Amino acid sequence: MPSADARPVATRFITQPPPDAAGWVAAFDAREIPVLESTELALQELGANEDAVDAHLLADVMIADPLMTLKLLRHVAALRRGRDQSDPETATEALVMLGITPFFRHFGSQPTVEHGLADQPAALYGLRQVLKRAHRAARFALAFAVHRHDHDAALLHEAALLHDFAEMLLWVHAPALALSLQKRQRAEPGLRSTEAQRNLLQIELTDLQQALMKTWRLPALLVQISDDHSSPLAQVRNVQLAIRLARHSAHGWDNPALPDDVDEIAALLNLGLTPTLTLLHDLSS
Repeated sequence: MPSADARPVATRFITQPPPDAAGWVAAFDAREIPVLESTELALQELGANEDAVDAHLLADVMIADPLMTLKLLRHVAALRRGRDQSDPETATEALVMLGITPFFRHFGSQPTVEHGLADQPAALYGLRQVLKRAHRAARFALAFAVHRHDHDAALLHEAALLHDFAEMLLWVHAPALALSLQKRQRAEPGLRSTEAQRNLLQIELTDLQQALMKTWRLPALLVQISDDHSSPLAQVRNVQLAIRLARHSAHGWDNPALPDDVDEIAALLNLGLTPTLTLLHDLSS
């Protein structure tokens, strides 16, 4: 019997953009998600002493790697398809529900990003930049949530970490297209990223991501929080502002968009501008 998330074999890379969202979803769905080499090494080490491993220890490995977190949530959602019980929303909850032994049984030796992109150094660098930004955004999101006393702080951290997973998958599965998109945006700084994506990929990455999350039945609250247009809820704003701040401060604090970000973050946290700036600089150090 095939596994719950078995997929057909696909060619190594996507070199031509599918015509629509359904085509992109099918193309990504047919490919296994690789993980970081550091994740593969950590899992091999932990698996050698499985009896000493618990869900929280494993979750630390998951959350260090957005691709592994995505892979875990996708697998558990596939296993639970059609069941009535509430779905796990965080990596820790997913691990508790799956169990340690079944986890190691399913996630044996994993394909790695570094191996898959060994002959694509520019794409590997591009992916690492997205991962770096994701971790920075997740750190901001968690700090904002803790300050707001949000009981879903761990979920908001995860939502920020996974916010750009479609872009990560583009670098992994369609490196030539990802590089072409990057070059187009650098050549035309005034071009909106969404327009560049539609022109080159036939879809906006945010729309593709929402389609993938729904196809893979990822947690409903995670889908809602990750939808930038879903609602003005504080949790959504928490993640949106963390993502914006991570993008705008990636190369320093002189980006002209940052004053607006700081104003909105101060309002979200109910802080003055000076304490907000102090907090943000502390989080960036």
